[in-house]
Amino acid sequence: MTAAFTLHDVTLGYDRHPAVHHLTGSFATGSLTAVVGPNGSGKSTLLKGLIGRLSPLDGRLERNGLRQRDIAYLPQQAEIDRSFPISVMDTVLLGHWRMIGLFRPVTRRQRRQAEEALLAVGLDAFGRRPIASLSAGQFQRVLFARMLLQNCSVILLDEPFTAIDARTSADLLRVVVGWHAEGRTVIAVLHDLDEVRENFPDTLLMAREPVAWGATAEVLRAEHLFQARQMAEAWDDRAEVCLRGGG
Repeated sequence: MTAAFTLHDVTLGYDRHPAVHHLTGSFATGSLTAVVGPNGSGKSTLLKGLIGRLSPLDGRLERNGLRQRDIAYLPQQAEIDRSFPISVMDTVLLGHWRMIGLFRPVTRRQRRQAEEALLAVGLDAFGRRPIASLSAGQFQRVLFARMLLQNCSVILLDEPFTAIDARTSADLLRVVVGWHAEGRTVIAVLHDLDEVRENFPDTLLMAREPVAWGATAEVLRAEHLFQARQMAEAWDDRAEVCLRGGG
């Protein structure tokens, strides 16, 4: 089985303070993987490493032929500025950015695809609304519609169901499962372990270092979750990069 991403003893962090230590493994092409762990365990940092926003402090991260345009990334809502005066439709159309560019006009076909994407996430009547007027759940639907237009083979989601209502979570989870059924690689940072058990075949449990990585039923065993909590209690936020083997 081919891998979308392969990590060889990777350490990621900020200003040489590690947030992810010594992670080795791979995300198989076409896999659906949840990334879980205590708050501050490096989950978001890992996604930023996968998309290339962070370079490894140590080790090697391989994207195995993936181009930047092959990867769609949804950050946490808190990282997105919603004050910009832009409509729902124009936000979704940004999913066509790599084809439209700065000066090319939107075609009828591309606008129709945007309308279909909004319909798919239950916002077909919201196209003209400014994004600032939306609830958190509605805005998350808009971002999913934009990702539908991006049509990428790899999708990275950072806490996609946090602070939104249960119905929206269920609707968007169906979109995620649909992406997996189409053979796309999906990696999602999540907190709801019941949701993970029910829908995600594979899981990476982190506590800055990997605790367990593999089939979800095996990873989310009580002893692994307990180990992650213990590791979290021992974190030293002032620690410098640890280089095993002196190199």
